[in-house]
Amino acid sequence: MSLTKRKNADLWIESVSLKSLADKYGTPAYVYSEAAIRHQYQAMQSAFGQQRHQICYAVKANSNIGVLAMLANMGAGFDVVSGGELERVLRAGGDPKKIVFSGVGKSVAELDFALKLDIHCLNVESHAELLRLEERAKLLGIIAPISLRINPDIDAKTHPYISTGLSENKFGITPKAAIDLYAYADKSEFLSVQGIDCHIGSQITELSPLLEAARFMLDMVDHLQEMGISITHLNMGGGVGVNYLDEKPFSIRDYASSLVKLLENYNLDLLVEPGRFLVANAGLLLTSVEYLKPASNPTTGRNFAIVDAAMNDLIRPALYQAQHRVEQVSALDDASALTTELNWDLVGPVCESADFLAKNCTLKLEQGALLAIMTAGAYGFVQSSNYNSRNRAPEIIISKDETHLVRRRETINDQLALESTFPCTLP
Repeated sequence: MSLTKRKNADLWIESVSLKSLADKYGTPAYVYSEAAIRHQYQAMQSAFGQQRHQICYAVKANSNIGVLAMLANMGAGFDVVSGGELERVLRAGGDPKKIVFSGVGKSVAELDFALKLDIHCLNVESHAELLRLEERAKLLGIIAPISLRINPDIDAKTHPYISTGLSENKFGITPKAAIDLYAYADKSEFLSVQGIDCHIGSQITELSPLLEAARFMLDMVDHLQEMGISITHLNMGGGVGVNYLDEKPFSIRDYASSLVKLLENYNLDLLVEPGRFLVANAGLLLTSVEYLKPASNPTTGRNFAIVDAAMNDLIRPALYQAQHRVEQVSALDDASALTTELNWDLVGPVCESADFLAKNCTLKLEQGALLAIMTAGAYGFVQSSNYNSRNRAPEIIISKDETHLVRRRETINDQLALESTFPCTLP
């Protein structure tokens, strides 16, 4: 499903023009399409068909409670990795019995919070965590539902910063160690073995690593069954890639049908944890050109378009060398354009050379031009910061012709509200 369309040369999202949003809310601003998120969720639901399954949205991709409420309303479960994400899901109306809690460093407070809520499952990632969880469950008089996250040492063939299934990564438990921990948990009075899970990485565009991981996990289920340990669900995590520029991700139907075929001889519920797949292409970042700085030497120099969004708003290009498509919101008349079509680097106001949003974009620009940074619905606002004391952008959800401001733009007073001075004495 296309996120945007053009009417009279202007870019629209659903039935709202992006120019009108910029006029009303200013830039930079994050904009999400309800229809695009619903389309992706329904596509995944349909792909798994009659297989018993639960989609647990990975909250870390986009944690705005407006987005979470929309997904909860559609029946989604949630994959959380912190107490803060868990609280967000609750406030958005999420069902605790559809929540799984992942992450390598759960604190005592986070474990207690999850246990008291009676969530579906805690995905345990180390021996030490299992012992702490057992201790907290005993203290609270609760039986903790657990799954062990396995690190299968499988290369997801993605960026090293978002690869999570190799032995060199911090995530999960080695298969050999997991067998011993399952045996321990099975005998514990305060631990209840529910499932087995893995997550080998993010933005995976080849199907083979995910299917290799699934076969590996089912071999472990067989081994545990031989030990008399019953597993009720297989959690395959997320990682399904999307199209940013020219990637060719695999079909979600091909992935689902392959998984269903592998599971046909197993009495298992299937859990999946999509994040990027559901929201990435449903969002964009609106930004305006502040200044144009063409190269003084067209042969050796670079053309810089200095925009009002920056790496504090969208860090993916600086952090992951990620590439986002850039679209002009309104076409420029030849008479009004101050420059011919050139290759531009879109850079922000932050005082870092790494502050860029896109490079080598072929555009015809003028000062004040409005641009859309596409595929920004995942790992965009959630990774934003106040670096250089910049205010974070607003978030807006479009539903047909309705506009919903689901997070207002920050002010400097918002930033300073948690700070105070102290009495300074001269030396």
